[in-house]
Amino acid sequence: MANNFKMNIHRRIDKLTICLIGDFDGTSAFELLNALSENLNNAKYIQIDTKKLQEVYPFGKEVFYHKFLKMKTQRNRIRFIGPVALHMAPTDR
Repeated sequence: MANNFKMNIHRRIDKLTICLIGDFDGTSAFELLNALSENLNNAKYIQIDTKKLQEVYPFGKEVFYHKFLKMKTQRNRIRFIGPVALHMAPTDR
């Protein structure tokens, strides 16, 4: 994991916000994926806030992209916000 990567997780009744902080690499991607998989059934809405990310490494983005598409369900709405949201959010290719 990038030495400076952290996640702050804030829960409300049916909403979960995950704030990403620092550099996002391959290990950081797995940490985020684990947090998502642990909460997919407990939150109706999940928001991933990228405003405190300093750098998104291509390998981290690819790891996240491929695993995320396998775990995303129709029941949950996962939204990316912040300055690198469009860069981070997986889209169908």
